[in-house]
Amino acid sequence: MKTKYFLILFLLISFRSFSQDTASNADTLRKDALNIYMDASDYIRKEIPFVNYVRDIRDADVYIISTIQRTGSGGNEFTYFLVGQKSNAGMKDTISFVTSPDNTQDEMRIKEVATLKMGLMRYVARTPLSKYMNITFTEPLSATVTTDKWKSWVYRASFNGWLNGQQSYKSTNVFGNISASKITEDWKINIRANYDYGVDKFDVDNDIITSENNSKSVNALIVKSISNHWSYGGIFNIGSSSYRNAQMLVTFMPGIEYDLFPYTESTRRQLRLLYSIGGSFVNWTDTTIYNKTTETHLLQSISAAYEVVQKWGTIDVSLNYSNYLYDWSKNNLSLNGYLDLRIAKGLSVSFGGGASLIHDQLGLVKGGATTEEVLLRRKELATQFEYFTSFGFTYTFGSIYNNVVNPRFGNNGGGGMTIMMN
Repeated sequence: MKTKYFLILFLLISFRSFSQDTASNADTLRKDALNIYMDASDYIRKEIPFVNYVRDIRDADVYIISTIQRTGSGGNEFTYFLVGQKSNAGMKDTISFVTSPDNTQDEMRIKEVATLKMGLMRYVARTPLSKYMNITFTEPLSATVTTDKWKSWVYRASFNGWLNGQQSYKSTNVFGNISASKITEDWKINIRANYDYGVDKFDVDNDIITSENNSKSVNALIVKSISNHWSYGGIFNIGSSSYRNAQMLVTFMPGIEYDLFPYTESTRRQLRLLYSIGGSFVNWTDTTIYNKTTETHLLQSISAAYEVVQKWGTIDVSLNYSNYLYDWSKNNLSLNGYLDLRIAKGLSVSFGGGASLIHDQLGLVKGGATTEEVLLRRKELATQFEYFTSFGFTYTFGSIYNNVVNPRFGNNGGGGMTIMMN
């Protein structure tokens, strides 16, 4: 009997010692793992467990900046810029993958994880965890190349609508669009037709008040590449808008653009200057405040756009100016921007906003707008300016590691019931 007890005790001690050794080994591996800083989803954390996801960029051995660009087929190109720090200083890589419009969310995230794993390997190879990595290869490429019968053209069509209401209110809105696009290294062509109709009805003491909006348009953008810095092209618009008092509006604006940085670096930085000059014809629905029912004018515009994505944050600023050539006092100047900065460990600040000086409202209705049109913004109102702004601060502190994924009770940490307090 004593021998049996001693055997059980020996097994328990051995199992505990093995568990401690295993836990100690796992902890040692975790401490030796590569520290990376990136905006990682729960799926990435679970599928790439051999790195540490740190909270602050200064704790990282590698930081990853990601960008997304629309492709000509209607999919997206995801690009990741890997930059080494500390012992990896001087090491840089750029990796990317492309999705198609019919890829599911699962297919896209599988591609994302496979791409990130490949990009991280040269950095993981410099850590003690490298001896535990196993690299395999599969044949993803066809032996032959097929000819694209669509010649890079992509077509889309959509129709949407909604209806909602209460006892004294009803709202209906329908909108749709058809588009054709072709995007190659040399050409960018987008053609799009839109239709939007909405009506709101209010029952105020049995008096039915109705407000409608209606707009339709055909827009075309054609751009030809000249070099890695220059391009030229133009836009053409034709349409109507009840909001803008336009029964028919036609605009044609050819232009030329210069990017200080090569277009090949557009996902990281851009400084684009665009000048356009053209003309417009409009047939107003109602007589304007200038006693006009039709107008034809020449106009010009110049814009500058600066975008940069770096480890310290993001800047996106644009400045636009336009005026009618027959009267330079009829002009519009607007400034829009977004700034996201990491100003200290765990602390980031963001600002966004825009403002416009408006002196080119040629289509204001002479008779003004009704109360319903003012409240529901169904008619353009006279103004000399408009603006918007936003700001925010984020501060995070605590453990620098953020590796564990726990989906219990949902990602918000709450259950399925929401209690409203009034």
